[in-house]
Amino acid sequence: MSQPSDGASTKSASQGIVEQHAKLLASLPFSDTTDFDDATRGLLATRTPNAITDASGTVVWDNDTYDFLNGDAPDTVNPSLWRQSRLNAIQGLFEVVPGIYQVRGFDLSNVTFIEGDTGVLVLDPLVTEETAAAALALYRETRGDRQVTGVLYTHPHVDHFGGVRGVVSQEDVDSGRVPIIAPEEFTEHAASENVYAGTAMARRSAYMFGAALARGPQGAVGTGLAQTVATGNITLIAPTLSVTATGQEETVDGVRMVFQMAPGTEAPAEFLVYFPEHKALCAAEDATHTLHNLLTLRGALVRDAHAWSQYLTETIDLFGNDVEVVFASHHWPTWGNERVVRFISEQRDLYAYLHDQTLRLINKGWTGIEIAEELALPPALENAWHARGYYGSVSHDIKAIYQRYMGWYDGNPAHLWQHPPTEQGKRYVELGGGADAVVDKARASFEVGDFRWVAEILSHVVFAEPDHAAARELLADTFEQLGYGAENGVWRNIYLSGATELRQGKFGTPTVSASADVISALTPDMLFDAIAIQVDGPRAWDEALTIDVVLTDTDERYRLRLANGVLTYSSATQRGSADVTLTTTVRALPALVGGLSVDALQDAGIRLEGDESVLGRLLATLDPGDKDFSIVTP
Repeated sequence: MSQPSDGASTKSASQGIVEQHAKLLASLPFSDTTDFDDATRGLLATRTPNAITDASGTVVWDNDTYDFLNGDAPDTVNPSLWRQSRLNAIQGLFEVVPGIYQVRGFDLSNVTFIEGDTGVLVLDPLVTEETAAAALALYRETRGDRQVTGVLYTHPHVDHFGGVRGVVSQEDVDSGRVPIIAPEEFTEHAASENVYAGTAMARRSAYMFGAALARGPQGAVGTGLAQTVATGNITLIAPTLSVTATGQEETVDGVRMVFQMAPGTEAPAEFLVYFPEHKALCAAEDATHTLHNLLTLRGALVRDAHAWSQYLTETIDLFGNDVEVVFASHHWPTWGNERVVRFISEQRDLYAYLHDQTLRLINKGWTGIEIAEELALPPALENAWHARGYYGSVSHDIKAIYQRYMGWYDGNPAHLWQHPPTEQGKRYVELGGGADAVVDKARASFEVGDFRWVAEILSHVVFAEPDHAAARELLADTFEQLGYGAENGVWRNIYLSGATELRQGKFGTPTVSASADVISALTPDMLFDAIAIQVDGPRAWDEALTIDVVLTDTDERYRLRLANGVLTYSSATQRGSADVTLTTTVRALPALVGGLSVDALQDAGIRLEGDESVLGRLLATLDPGDKDFSIVTP
């Protein structure tokens, strides 16, 4: 993992930001060190140095780059976020309870090892093959060379399955020796999220996780959920056992597990899992030490805050009498029945309060932006460290709830048909007396610390006149100050990434989630959809063609039809012959996504009959996504 440039953040914190931090220090219970006690409890071993490389020797993860996180917060970092980042940077192998162990600080997520009669079960094997293998090696160095006898994915986000080939082989899974357990519809959601809008999500993730930022007090300090994302090889092996109902029990290698389904919470498919013999609950990502996202800023389906809170009530009802420890796929555990129940209850109340109060104000005519600006949490939640907005935030979670119920339109006709950003920018600049005049007014607002307004008006200037150097420079300085002030780790990364892009240019997408393994998990229908969304409609208006796809291993046949700028498909019996027929297997079918050249398909073992030029005609209509599209400039 190459070290990001350190030339983007060189300014000091403004006096207003310094004063903001001082007020926060006085208002929150910084003397409470319980989280530090919990985050270091049970430490058995560390990895020193903790730089992990891929097969070529490239560093894909280096937790040591966060060694600067010690002492009091500098002026350029929100002190609450600094505290959270110090906790998240603690790394090593930890004993949760005898028989359950976690490796933390090796990636964006934690991996958990549950010891069985003969081997060990792996729960949520990190983002990449390399980091998962390193975590397993640390476990084995301390606990012995146990073979992996099972794998669990709690939900279909890449940080919970991407490292699977670092802990188990395809052969072990295919043989039936190692089951892979996941919630119902896991594969469909894992593939669709990382492929359909995967290019745009990955590009925005580069902002969200601070890919271009140097580690340090003026750059990346963490995301609140963890530090950042490893940049190694993302893998996926499809589940072999689906959990479909709350109360379903499975025993693997002598480890008894009771599952609770929680779809539509932090992920469309998700389960929590209780280990009765250990009185230990894995809360997946539904109860962590932060207010979570209801709509992640990289983009995703809006999550259901109401369902989220109800499932946590169900968690207490199901396991609250017996549970003695709760751990999750991020952060650190909580021990003791009373503390565990209080923690889950406060997490439940957090999502319920935001949901119910947002709807109350929606029904009084408030818009999402208005609610987000005014709604505050009750003191008991405001002062609970685990309810602070380090990854999600009260502000953007409220807007997500508004979006879920009301959509993008706020009811004001003036907002029904607005100009796009560049055209808006030109008109605002003209209204303000020209770009130079607007920049002068923005500079005055900057001096008094009204950074939100400066960002608003200078963004219009940059979209109207992208080469206006003074506007770009001042907007970069403004984003920097907003980043310094942010308690939310993702907000900080996004603001500082915007400053970096304005100063140094676009930095692309370092991690591509639509890996070969993820694409191979697409069903035929999903794969055809993935091709269809790349069709450039206007370019294909006058094109008409048909392709039959015959799958010999499943005895399925599909007719693909391109007409009117749309690629559709059907598995029903069709009249007549297609222009060209492709005969292949489900496993070889993903070769279509890699390109439609005749040679490439034949090399993948796909047999062609008919007019092969049809494939080139279809390929000529495709318009793949741009992994380096602009964000803060037109």
